[in-house]
Amino acid sequence: MIFVGNDWAEDHHDVYVMDEAGKKLAAKRFSEGIQGLGALHALLGTHAEDPALVRIGIETDQGLWVNALVAAGYQVHAINPRAAARYRDRHHLSGAKSDSADAKMLADLVRTDAHNHRLVAGDSAQVEGIKVLARAHQNLIWSRARETNRLRNALREYYPAALVAFEDLDDRDALAVLGRAPDPATGARLSLSQIKAALRAGGRRRYLDATAQRIQEGLRTEQLAAPAQLAEAYTASTRALVGLLVAFNTQIRDLEAQLEQSFEQHPDADIYLSLPGLSDVLGARVLGEFGDDPERFADAKSRRNYAGTSPITQASGKKKIVLARYVRNKRLYDAIDQWAFCSLTASPGARAFYDERRTTSTTKPSAPSATDGSASCTAASSTPPPTTSTPPGPTATSQQLDTLDPWDI
Repeated sequence: MIFVGNDWAEDHHDVYVMDEAGKKLAAKRFSEGIQGLGALHALLGTHAEDPALVRIGIETDQGLWVNALVAAGYQVHAINPRAAARYRDRHHLSGAKSDSADAKMLADLVRTDAHNHRLVAGDSAQVEGIKVLARAHQNLIWSRARETNRLRNALREYYPAALVAFEDLDDRDALAVLGRAPDPATGARLSLSQIKAALRAGGRRRYLDATAQRIQEGLRTEQLAAPAQLAEAYTASTRALVGLLVAFNTQIRDLEAQLEQSFEQHPDADIYLSLPGLSDVLGARVLGEFGDDPERFADAKSRRNYAGTSPITQASGKKKIVLARYVRNKRLYDAIDQWAFCSLTASPGARAFYDERRTTSTTKPSAPSATDGSASCTAASSTPPPTTSTPPGPTATSQQLDTLDPWDI
């Protein structure tokens, strides 16, 4: 068995190879790409006849380089950068750091502590594609929220009547009207027919008269006026932000359709959709972050730890405190937090559990994430572990899940 530390960068990889006794066998820098990978295979082949006898530590679990290492049959451990930093301090307290030293540190880590670090998950290419789509979809939503907040702040400075007329600034109605009337004077002059024409162009087909009347009343609300030059600058900014938000809505809608299609084609989709509160989008996010490797999580607690819905305990002497787990997969935690809210209407068990906690808890829970989120994650673990060989079709129903009593955490 040989042990390899791989410190990666954008255009190169520093590699350190040692034997079971910690003796240096080789140390070299390889370029990123197929030529560098071929040279690495040749180097490792001179010290190990079987790829299974090569154990590699690297501070990432994704990318073409990692995929190629896993495909070659090496045992690849994805080391969390925070764990690697703590391990570095075990041997050097000066704070000195270099790529070659980090490669040696990673080789030492997998030589002595490999049993404390999991191998890179063997997820299928199909679920990796779902994860890419789900994260891209979520990134666009987060970006839209940031641009919406910028638009709201801009309108507060010169066009507060627009905030009266529109509750959701990223809604199609708001964007359609603001695109035609990005300044207070133009907005106040809009007639009902002009507003209805803008709403039709934005996609609205129902309740045109009532909606146009409400918007007109809001836009004609009396307000303080900003200086002309300042209002002109804000108008240009608003026009640009409205264009961005329209583009965001279009791309989010297109990406969501592709995400739903990819998710429904996965053999584990029916398992996730059988859980109360999960739909195509949330189900795709949960599946993408959990993966479909049946050996990745040993039990339900491992899933909860990964999602961040299980607490941590700090005990020393007579002192013992229980805290929320903040080192977690933040994307998965966000999806499960939304799943918890959705499960309140879809699952009688979740509703009863949440109501009980609201009644008996000494502190008011700010969200179901601390209670129903843990329950939802446990409910996911109560189903058979997802595998790519699971045949499509009904598996577990919402009613069966509610009778499992997974809420007593």
